[in-house]
Amino acid sequence: MKLWGGRFTKPTNQLVEEYTASIGFDQRLAEEDIRGSMAHVRMLGACGILTEEETKTILSGLETIRERIHRGEVSFSVENEDIHMNIEKLLIEEIGPVGGKLHTGRSRNDQVALDMHLYVRHQTVELVRLLVGVQEALIAQAEAHVDTILPGYTHLQRAQPVRLAHHLLAYVSMFQRDIERLIDSYKRVNISPLGAGAIAGTTFPIDRHMVAEELGFDEIYDNSMDAVSDRDFLVEFLSIASLIMVHLSRLSEELILWSSEEFGYIELDDAFCTGSSMMPQKKNPDVPELIRGKTGRVIGHLVALLTALKALPLTYNKDMQEDKEGVFDTVDTLTGALALTAPMLSSMKVNVEKMRENAQSGFANATDLADYLVKKGLPFREAHEVVGRLVLHCLEQGKTLTDCELAEFKAASPLIEADVYEAIQLERVVDARNISGGTGRQAILAAIEDKKSKIDETHTWLDHVIS
Repeated sequence: MKLWGGRFTKPTNQLVEEYTASIGFDQRLAEEDIRGSMAHVRMLGACGILTEEETKTILSGLETIRERIHRGEVSFSVENEDIHMNIEKLLIEEIGPVGGKLHTGRSRNDQVALDMHLYVRHQTVELVRLLVGVQEALIAQAEAHVDTILPGYTHLQRAQPVRLAHHLLAYVSMFQRDIERLIDSYKRVNISPLGAGAIAGTTFPIDRHMVAEELGFDEIYDNSMDAVSDRDFLVEFLSIASLIMVHLSRLSEELILWSSEEFGYIELDDAFCTGSSMMPQKKNPDVPELIRGKTGRVIGHLVALLTALKALPLTYNKDMQEDKEGVFDTVDTLTGALALTAPMLSSMKVNVEKMRENAQSGFANATDLADYLVKKGLPFREAHEVVGRLVLHCLEQGKTLTDCELAEFKAASPLIEADVYEAIQLERVVDARNISGGTGRQAILAAIEDKKSKIDETHTWLDHVIS
């Protein structure tokens, strides 16, 4: 007999049981479900809804079930539908009919909402921790390559020379925004729905604030209907996760390009690559390729949940069961990607000479030549045209700007003097942009310290929420 079966005259069709059951995936909420149930039972005891003896018996039974689950001794049943019903059934088998009092004053609707709040709260903290690890790996490489110069690219064409540290710090900034989004979302996750019941609360004199405080929530939902139907916090979590994956995918794409023979800028450690079953010379960047590929599935989970929610009336509907698998898979995908990215970055080798060679061999200093002419009094548009014609001349002659004789420069513009060579020298070009956020050496050193300071702030937040 189902725990809810009193109103029914025949058993559930077997196909219906298999189709509607969620235990196949929501069993990973066992720890959250037991933790929430234990807090609920303590509150029921404190409010006099359960006797002291009943409270002790149920708590002891839940602890026993928790230990059995940890030891792998529990087999969950499709017939019991979900993790909540499975644990309640196990409890009744463990301690007898008094286990049925566990469900007093609550519904599976507010119970599952509570479990998901607890789960996402924990995963939010874990993602912040992993993101900091990636930031720290990027900063370590940036500190080692403050003086490494490579071409910066727009449209995947060489644009202007930059320091490798500057390039890497751009990703630190991306991940910092991701961290700030997660921290901001935490306050919308850290709200307790328990006590909302199925839709309208409960007639029992429960203390919702007591349960919330014991479970570490900052507040409770102020509307029972919103409490059981709100999945905004999951949409927000998936949205942030999707953006993190997009950032990881962009970084991965550059690692893939840079590790190719055509670029030759970096070499990924063998531990993060695989070979070919046919071509013995191959070293394939499988980890960044998979991160790039798995970004689509995370974005897909966000779209799937939004689509499931878009036409739901208040309050709980069975459609909401579809919120969990996407969240679980997103967590697995994203935590795996972040856990691999940090050591992959830390262990990669940088081909400093190849980066510098490419920075020098193109026309990445062309803008600086135009700026040189502007400082000599020529309007920028005219300077732009002069340099463009000079670049065309160099292409026809098979040379770079620094290869030009002074006579060639003067043929392009009489304003150009011998000091032009210093103006378009590689280090001078990158250091000329020594503004906040620029590629100058001092600006980059200041940026590194600023990023470290923000990481320290994140560690302080992590220590606070974990404690």
